[in-house]
Amino acid sequence: MSESATPGAQGMTAAVAFAGMRSVTPVVFRAGCPDCRERFELTASALRLAIGATSRTTFYSFTCPACGAAVRKPAGERIVELLTGGGVRTLRLHSTV
Repeated sequence: MSESATPGAQGMTAAVAFAGMRSVTPVVFRAGCPDCRERFELTASALRLAIGATSRTTFYSFTCPACGAAVRKPAGERIVELLTGGGVRTLRLHSTV
């Protein structure tokens, strides 16, 4: 078959196909370390979110880039929404059934 299923798609280059797209700015999250009191910004890949059955078992964690401390903070509904929407990797600690 030499005909394209989409009119005009034959011979289209990647540069032409993506010409109208803009680059996406990575999401950054502001955080602070309770140990050294440093404030900084972290990308989604630097954070982990654990969603448990209760508010006591739902938290996010990261390593402080200033002092290296492992930080774990509680995550309410709004924080969970922001982190998941920003692409933070999530671990579900309970069944949703």
